[in-house]
Amino acid sequence: MQKMKADWLAFFQNDRDGDNWWIRKKELCKKRDTEIVRIQGDGQIFKRLRYDNKTYYHYLLHVAFLMKQGEKFHLEEHVSTYQFRVAHGEICDHKKLQYESQDRPKNVVAPDLMQRENIEQRFTYDRQAAVKYAEHWWNSYNPDYRVFEVDCTNYISQCLHAGGAPMRGMPVRDQGWWYQKDNWSFSWAVAHSLRWYLSGSTQGLKGKAIESPEKLIPGDVICYDFAGDGRWDHNTIVVAKDADGMPLVNAHTDNSRNRYWSYEDSSAWTPNIQYKFFRIGDE
Repeated sequence: MQKMKADWLAFFQNDRDGDNWWIRKKELCKKRDTEIVRIQGDGQIFKRLRYDNKTYYHYLLHVAFLMKQGEKFHLEEHVSTYQFRVAHGEICDHKKLQYESQDRPKNVVAPDLMQRENIEQRFTYDRQAAVKYAEHWWNSYNPDYRVFEVDCTNYISQCLHAGGAPMRGMPVRDQGWWYQKDNWSFSWAVAHSLRWYLSGSTQGLKGKAIESPEKLIPGDVICYDFAGDGRWDHNTIVVAKDADGMPLVNAHTDNSRNRYWSYEDSSAWTPNIQYKFFRIGDE
């Protein structure tokens, strides 16, 4: 991988043809009475493609924001994938790469039928362990698990399992919540499935609906239906609270750390967005 030499942060701040993330970020900060004290950005090319006699570059943009809210500081980080090409010495066709929604995980193989499922009626949720895992792997991938093209729910499931949530239901993919070698339940890896599993589960991993985000605590989960069409698209885990007591979350796809829970600075956000807040465990 080679380092990009351009000042990508300055490019985005002045880009009127991009996805306007910088405008959304400033508007959200103003709404939260939060100041961006410092910004650092780093772009890293990881792929070069040539077609139609044009060369396109794919790169990862890692941006870190030092935020000040009242007297409290926290570091927010994002990693996103972008594409561009160069024509006559100028950058063009510059855009964020969007992922297709994951309705079904791919490359499924037959499960090990000798593996017995672990069913527990109750468990003690170790929130600290779940958050520690979320912080460790927010921008990397545990080699013990498959990496999905849309990895948000796989990442959240790993965090919950690190907190002691027991798997159950294997090898039936539309039952329970589990991961086994190269097979897994839909609820493990599909955002829509995990949202409804948390609502409906009565043993092991389950979620209690919370009416407002300020009542969430680290280790809890937020589900997102960006279009408000009943199809749940994304999940995050609460890792901290800001100076106003509102949740800060970690997520994959795009990889984010200490992001404000509402996602109003996301290109996926719409005025019709719906949220579901879950308290995890038997508390």
